[in-house]
Order: sequence, then structure tokens, then C-alpha cells
Amino acid sequence: MRKFDTKVQYLKYKVLREVARLAWEDKLLENLMDIPGKLVPGNEPTMRCCVYKERAILGERVKLALGGNTSNPNVIEVIEIACDECPVGGFEVTNACRGCLAHRCEDACKFGAISFDHNHVAHIDKSKCRECGACAKVCPYTAIVSRKRPCQNACKVKAISMNDEKAAAIDNSKCIQCGACVYQCPFGAIMDKSYMVNAIDILKKSERNPHGGSYKVFAVVAPSISSQFSYAKLGQVVTGLKKLGFHDVIEAALGADMVALAEAKELSEKGILTSSCCPAFVQYIKSTFPNLVDYISHNMSPMAVLAKYIKEKTPDAKVIFIGPCTAKKAEAQLESVKPYVDTVLTFEELQALLDSRNIDIASLEESALDNASYFGRIFARSGGLTDAAAQAMKEQNIDFEIKPVVCDGIEACRMALLKLNKGVLDGNFIEGMACVGGCIGGAGCLTHGEKSKTDVDKYGREALEKNITDAVSLLK
Repeated sequence: MRKFDTKVQYLKYKVLREVARLAWEDKLLENLMDIPGKLVPGNEPTMRCCVYKERAILGERVKLALGGNTSNPNVIEVIEIACDECPVGGFEVTNACRGCLAHRCEDACKFGAISFDHNHVAHIDKSKCRECGACAKVCPYTAIVSRKRPCQNACKVKAISMNDEKAAAIDNSKCIQCGACVYQCPFGAIMDKSYMVNAIDILKKSERNPHGGSYKVFAVVAPSISSQFSYAKLGQVVTGLKKLGFHDVIEAALGADMVALAEAKELSEKGILTSSCCPAFVQYIKSTFPNLVDYISHNMSPMAVLAKYIKEKTPDAKVIFIGPCTAKKAEAQLESVKPYVDTVLTFEELQALLDSRNIDIASLEESALDNASYFGRIFARSGGLTDAAAQAMKEQNIDFEIKPVVCDGIEACRMALLKLNKGVLDGNFIEGMACVGGCIGGAGCLTHGEKSKTDVDKYGREALEKNITDAVSLLK
């Protein structure tokens, strides 16, 4: 069974796996430069113009696998040498233009960018075009199309533009580090930095290593893990994590239960609230709607809340979060979260880690993962947070009518925030998820799709006998 959605993910995985193997064996420094040649041996044909360019690009991928450019605070980076195959056209007239007499496109353009040749075929003057799309909307033949790059189409916050070399450039002041561009780039020219080597170093120095230290390493796994690793059972993944050196594996969904109880109280006290679980959504509010910052829930995310609890109970513990989200890597670097979360891995990186140690999880026995409630587990998909907040109101006997606005994807978030900004929002709780589908649509997932939602709901139903209060009470 395939482990990844795309071949680009597989290429990224191969680099991560090789870097991890060297890191486990303390051979990174002397063998690092051998990775490109090992992955593209001899003069085998590649997707690039020549084997040498492919190796050069792999060298850049290796740098990102080691943490990337430390002077760039963004966890998303562009590999410029790999970004050279996409057309950069904006709006263009195709050969579907019939040279009609109506000339609606000309009438619609307010900038005088449309002209016609002797055959009455339309042409667009790029120096005048403002990319408004008015001409495309009125063309009866749909002959005018937008030739935006996949990364620009994927980035709904308009943080991506083209530099002088026609490579993608990211505006850090706009970027919310959701990773949509990472998943959509068909050449893998945009990648998230990896902190996998940091995770390996933490594991090697823990109590589980014969030559390590005395501290315990906890894996906090996002509930969307139930929709990943489709070739094995969840309990086998848990066993695989323990074989990697983790002392224990705890559901981030338990942190979601904790957040649901606290957020329900906060909502009833403030009267109107936006969720704080999705770091990309929170960053979007801060960068685009700074006047709405006071509406953001003061609760930390489930990841941070649970990590804080773990470190309070086990002061010398290390916590590694594993999930689908590239923005979590940025969240872990916030001053308010840094003391509790030591590093973050995506599911892609976890797959590379397991294979770097030759751990075949499909052959392992199952271990239990039974910490959270149904409501904590369904935080992984759109609408789950809202259901949990309503349940938390009920369990705490809070007399407050929640009127949720569930935002599935950053475009929906934008519309809800615009209405809140104008005072016309028909609701009092905005559940903001930057990725379509929720966390199951995260860029760091192995697989995406409708089946992921089904898997998460199934996983949640396995905990139906436990409500939110029951799950949290077990912590005491």
C-alpha cells in the first residue's frame, strides 16, 4: 500500500530518511554531502534537465532537513533552484477567443489593458493589467484564464509572489506557515524546515538509550494520526514510537479535552470568541486583523496545554509533538510555548524516522492509546472543536447558547473575520481551521482525502463511553 499521496512527498521522505540514518549513527558531518549522489546515482535520468541539477536541488533539500536557514524565522522556505518550471503569466487570452463583436472584455477592463489585433482577437497589455479578473468573468467563451502558479493558487493569504529570477518568494509578514504551498507545489520547490535531527538528539540522550541520560521523552500525537499510516494499525504506530525511544505516547486529544472545558467557560464569560487551537488561524488574525486579537481565546493550543501538564508532572521530561501541521513548528518557537514543547515532527518526518531505524510497524504488536474522549479526538476535523465546546458547556452546566461559525479553510476564516470586524457576524464563536477539512488536511499528512474524516470519526467513537470531564479527571 502506498504511504504517500504524491511522488514529491516520497522524494522529500527519502532525503529525510537518509539524514535520519546518518544522525542516528553520528555520521552526519562526514557523510552529508554523499546523500544527493546516493539518491541519484550515476547518470540516471531525472525530472530535471540533468543529473547535476537534480543533485544540486537534493543538496538544498538536505539543508532544509537539517533545519534550513536559521536567519529566516519562517518555517517554510523556497528552494529557488527547483522553482523554474511554472509559467508566470497572470491572466492570458487563449486560442478559444473567437474575436467576437461584443468586446465585453474591453468594456469590463477599467485599466485599458485589452486591445485587439486585425482578426479582432483580444490581447492583454501586462504593463496595464491589474490582475482583477474582470475580463475573464465576462468572456462568453471563457477564453481568458489565470495562469497563476500552483503555490500562488494554494496561498489564500497572498503571501507568495515572484522575484526577479521568476522564483517564488514568501512575504513573511503575510505568511501563516500553514504549508498549503508546500503540499501543492508539483516540483517540491517549497518545503518546511525539519527539526528531525533535534528530535533524534533528544531521543539518543534519553533514559531509553543505554548511553543516554535520565530524562523521559513523551510523544504527544495529534488525533489526526488515526487517519494516517493506512498500512498499519494505530496501536502498531504507538509501539513503533516506543521502539524509537519514547517513554510514553499520549494523545494531544487529551489536551483538546482540557481546552474544550476552559474555552467553554471563557466563551460564556466574554460572550464572543475565536478559537486558538490552529496556530495558522491565530497568526492570520494577528497579521491581517490585528484589531480582533482581543477576541482570540487566551487558552493555549491542545499541544501546548498538554505539554505543560506533562512537564509539571515530570519536570525533567522532554516533549515532542507529532502531527500534520507545519504551523505547529512555528508555534513551538513562541516564547509562551517554547518551555513546554521541545520540538515538532510531522507525520512525513515520523515515517522517515521509523524507516531510518528499519522499524516495520505493520509487523509489530499493538499498544494502547486511550487517553481522550470522543470530543477531544474529533478536534482533528472541521466542526469537531465546535461540537466539543457545546459538549463542554453541557457537562459544566453552563447556561449559554453557543452560536458557532465553523470555518473550513482560511478563505472561510477570512469571511467570518470580516463580518466580525464589521459587527455583522451571525454567531458568537468562530472555529477557525486554516486547512480545508481541518487538521486532517495539514501539509505534513502522509495522505489526504475524505477517508481521513471517516477514520477520525471512527477513532473518536472508540472513546464514546468517556465524556470530556471523565477524560480530564483521570489527570488528577
